[in-house]
Parts: sequence; C-alpha cells; structure tokens
Amino acid sequence: MGFLTGNRRARPRRFDYEPRYYDPKRDESLKRRMRIQSKARRRRSPLGLLYLLALLLFAVYIYRTLGR
Repeated sequence: MGFLTGNRRARPRRFDYEPRYYDPKRDESLKRRMRIQSKARRRRSPLGLLYLLALLLFAVYIYRTLGR
C-alpha cells in the first residue's frame, strides 16, 4: 500500500527552544569547573598501586603456604 502515499514522508517537527533565564557567564564557569573536576579524577594516587601490590603479594604468600 506504500504506492498510494507517494514519496512524501512525514518529517519530524523542529524544536527550537530558547531558555528564558540563560546566563552565559554562569554556564562557562560551570563548564570550567566540570573540566577541572574531570581532570582531577583522572589522576591516580600511587598509594592505590601500593595497596594493590601488597594485596597481590599477600595472595601469593597465602597460595604458597597452603600449597605445601
């Protein structure tokens, strides 16, 4: 039945919204804070690596003592 409708397809309506209370300075400061926070999260503490290494050594020690 598609041949009866032709080639015209329904297109989605455009949505154009302008916020009523938009402050570009506040928006820019918010973006800057988010960038700073995301950069701070990427840095990892070397202390976490030491904890992982200690846990691994403890697991190897337990494995070797129980294996005998």
